[in-house]
Parts: sequence; structure tokens; C-alpha cells
Amino acid sequence: MSDTILECRNVTKSFFGVPVLRNVSLTLKAGRVLGIVGENGAGKSTLMNILGGVLRADSGSIRLGGRNHAPQNPAEAFRDGIAFIHQELNLFTNLSVAENMFIAAFPKTRIVRLPLIRRREIREKTRALLASVDLHVSAESLVEDLSPGERQMVEIAKALGAEARIIILDEPTTSLSSRETQRLFSILQRLRGQGISMIYISHNLGDVLRLCDDILILRDGRVVGEGPKEEFTLERMISLMVGRSMDQLYPSRSARPSGEIVLEVKSLSEPGILENIAFQLYKGEILGISGLMGSGRTELARILFGLDAFERGEILLNGEPLKRCSPHKRIHRGMAFLTEDRRVEGLLMNASVEDNIALVSLPSFARALPGLVNRPEMLRAAGRAAKAVRLQCSSLSRQTAKTLSGGNQQKVVLAKWLLEKPSVFVLDEPTRGIDVGAKFEVYRIMDELAAEGAGILFISSEIEELMGMCDRILVMAYGEIRGCMARTQFDKEKIFRDALMENLLP
Repeated sequence: MSDTILECRNVTKSFFGVPVLRNVSLTLKAGRVLGIVGENGAGKSTLMNILGGVLRADSGSIRLGGRNHAPQNPAEAFRDGIAFIHQELNLFTNLSVAENMFIAAFPKTRIVRLPLIRRREIREKTRALLASVDLHVSAESLVEDLSPGERQMVEIAKALGAEARIIILDEPTTSLSSRETQRLFSILQRLRGQGISMIYISHNLGDVLRLCDDILILRDGRVVGEGPKEEFTLERMISLMVGRSMDQLYPSRSARPSGEIVLEVKSLSEPGILENIAFQLYKGEILGISGLMGSGRTELARILFGLDAFERGEILLNGEPLKRCSPHKRIHRGMAFLTEDRRVEGLLMNASVEDNIALVSLPSFARALPGLVNRPEMLRAAGRAAKAVRLQCSSLSRQTAKTLSGGNQQKVVLAKWLLEKPSVFVLDEPTRGIDVGAKFEVYRIMDELAAEGAGILFISSEIEELMGMCDRILVMAYGEIRGCMARTQFDKEKIFRDALMENLLP
């Protein structure tokens, strides 16, 4: 009997007449982990959405357990034994863990024809499933009270409860801490030992080599490499993904900072969040902020942009204080803020690319008559911004943001700020969840902005990219700045020590 559990042959799919998958074939064997990698837009998510019943292929065949697999919807794919754990977890945060576990099919009993949910059974089954993934939370806990890592485990437990034969994980570590990632990998390795097959999609190529048994590489909707992981190195994977050698992962910096301060922070404090934060950002500088999750980096960015309040201290933008200045006024004073969650906070996913790019600058396109917008002028401006960030899009006015790849979505977010010509950019994890090729494009845009005189505050969890792009790096821990080093002093080990505050340990 064949140990092949999933087989795809010549699967094709197009959107708006543009091919996204071109005769893609793959094989997944029982109890193995298949890693699928590729640049944003390579077709990974489209292929998984076809397997998970979200989309239907234009042509080709899929066999699951020796039978044809063509689910009409996600529920049918789930019943067939395919569990799809998306990057944006599909949990109802206002419901309990137990309710999320059985949301698709609650165990019921009938009393005088009245259907009642067997809640005791649900709680008991949930406890057993949570124990199987080493998650020690109450079945009655609300999902909104769980950490990202705990929510990830709930999704996996839910898949086990449905007796999934294949678990698809799409960028599962994007929002996890290092400790949560280690825990996830331990659980996945245990599940593999129990004979469960998995498809693992990630831009973290090191994780793919560490976890997966087999690797398949997509580029422009085609399979360009496949085989056991032993046949791949990091360099070969990158070369196959982008179609060229990536000897230089970061663009050379084309200009140096001036001595002019564009953003100054003095003794900025908010009890329990930030304590005496002080720094200067210079014109043309890329200033990095490193630190572990919970160090206060995102909280600092939100306070700088006026989204959250602070108790003490001062923020000066181009020499003028911002004490009681709303985000709207900060935008007009020359500040831009790119949030770490582009889908929820950075984009209108169902709106057109053009409308998203023009969102920040919309008032400047208003005609004299209230309620009317000069759309031809707006389209021309959006087109210039899209060209500046090298956005790949079939139609600015007809294509929606949700149809773009992650890298192109991030370019749309950057493009919407370019129209305002800010003097300060606050970028919170601008390369999270995008591939190496798209990252290079974001780095290039950052370098061009700095060369034109903008000051860039660059927040990142990846020390390597901070060292590759920044002029200086600040290290935060527990709401404080614990270290500051210039480019000539960059030291990865010291950054780690400062982030962990090891210098404070006896």
C-alpha cells in the first residue's frame, strides 16, 4: 500500500486572467512534513486555499488518501481530514476555548425535540485535546485572554479533535516569541511521530530546513525545486526562490545622516510601559530599535504617533512639541506610521489598491464641492506612488488589496505615506511575513527615503536586518533603552545581552 496521502497533478489557477498556478504537482507522504517556500505571489497561499476548499482549481487533479479531492468549501475539506491553520488564526476571540473547538459541530442531545448542547462532554473532550498539545489553560477560558502562542496551540488541538490527516500551517511563527516557537516545533515533531502529515509554509528558511522532511519551492506559480531537505542549502533555496543569487541581502546605503534632528524624545514615560526613553533621530538616518517581545517597542511607536497617551516627557517633531497633537495632526506635521499588522491596521482589504494608496492624502484630492473627489488626479498620484515602490498590480482601480501578495500589500502601505512626503517614518516590523525578495525591495525604499532626507525609526525583531540597514541601533528591555551603538560598534551578542538585560544579573 502506498504511503502517499496527498497527490496534486498539474494544478492551475488564474485571477483576472493572470496565471497564479502553472501545472503545479506535489506529493505528501504519511507522517512527513513538506515545507513549501517561495516569494510572495509565488502561489503558495493559492495552492493551499485550493486544498482547503477556499478556492477551486481551474484544471488539474488532487487525490487525498487515494480518492479524488475537490472540496466545495472549507467545511467539506475539514471533514475530509484537512485542517488549515492560517496566518491570521480563525478563532472567535469572544468565545471560550471549548466553544471554538466544537464551533463546526457541537455534540447535542434532544429533550422533547429541543436540541441542547452537551457542554460537559465538550469540556471533557477539550481538556483532553489541550493536554495532547501541552496547553494548560481552562476549557472555559476566553480566546481573547490567550497569548498568540496559546491560540496557535488551540488551533492545532482543534485539528486533532477533528482527526485531521493533514495539517497545513501558514506562517505559524510570525507572531510567536522564541520560546513559543520552540514549543510549537516540539509539538509538531511529536505529531509527525504519530503519523500526522503536515504542510509547513514559512519565509523563515532556517525553520523550514530544521523542521521539514521534504521541500518544494515555487516561483511565479511554477515548481522550480523539490526533494528531501538534505538536497537544499539556504543559499540554494534563496537562489531558486528569486531566480538569482542573493549575495547581497541588503542594499548599500547611498547617503549618510546629517546633523539635523527631525525627531527628539526626552524622558518619555508611561507607568508600566515606558521609563525615561530619550533619543534623537537625524535627517537621513535609519535608527533601529531592537528588543524582545514585550520590551515596549510597539508601545513606543504608538505613543510617538499619538495613538496612546504618556504621563511624562516630551516629543519634538522638527523642533516643535507634540504634547497634545492627534495622529491626524501628526500626519500633517510630517510623521508616518507603518504598523506591524498591515492587514488589520494598515489596509482596507476590500477596497481598491488606488483607494488604499490615496487614503492618507484623500483631503488633498477633494474638490470645492463637499463630498466630491478628483478621482483622475487621485489615480495619477496613486500611480506615481505605486511606481516609486515598484508595486506589482494588474489594475490600481479594480484590484483590491486582499488579492495582493504580502510583499505587495506592504508596498501599498508604504506608497500611501509617500504621497504625504513625511519627514519621519516610524516603521514597526515592516518586513514581517514577506519573502527575501520583497524584503530587499522594502530595504531599497527605506534607503531611498533616507537619501532624500527622511528620518526612519526602524523597529524589528530580526537583528541581522537591523545591522544590515541601520546607522545606529537602540536596544530596549522592560520599557527602557538598555543599549545604543553606532554602525561601527554593531555586535549581535551584545544586542542579545542588552535585550535580555544580562548585564543586570548577579
